[in-house]
Amino acid sequence: MKYILASASPRRKEILSNLGLDFTVLVADADETCDIDDPGERVEFISLKKCLAARDRLMAEGMDPADAETVIIASDTLVTLDGEFLGKPRDEDDAIRMIDLLEGRTHTVASGIAVWHKGRTVTAHELTEVSFAPMTEAEIFAYVATGESFGKAGAYAVQGHAARYITGIRGDYFNVVGLPVRRLYETAAKAFGIHL
Repeated sequence: MKYILASASPRRKEILSNLGLDFTVLVADADETCDIDDPGERVEFISLKKCLAARDRLMAEGMDPADAETVIIASDTLVTLDGEFLGKPRDEDDAIRMIDLLEGRTHTVASGIAVWHKGRTVTAHELTEVSFAPMTEAEIFAYVATGESFGKAGAYAVQGHAARYITGIRGDYFNVVGLPVRRLYETAAKAFGIHL
């Protein structure tokens, strides 16, 4: 099999590498505009867009759409709290605002996946609850000053400096990192008989 990860995320690359999967990275521009309110459906839809953008790029380069060897994997993650979607922060002020919202509360992390193989795409998603300890203003500023917030949904990395503020995770830890491994494994196995 020729596995392709349609993501530039270092976390997703690390997760797949740790699974022993041999893959290449192919990032194609995808319009991530979406007006879906349900978090699970939203991340599935955006994952699908990313997956199909990568497929279209490969097809433009001469790949057969029914190629039996190629498997494309795409994912999207967002944090939700009180109906607000917290994506990647725009700047330092936005990161501070997000961490201020999350501190002392429990929020939901939604990650969608899309898998393309032999001309067909399937999608799925995972939801995980994450609880933050109360944080002082100084702790929030110090955390954002580490630079870790940027490029991360919800402005934090559970596997990094933010770990000191996490009081609980209910569900798939890897989903919070950015790729729900078990959901991906089950989806690829059920849809295509592929055991990643």
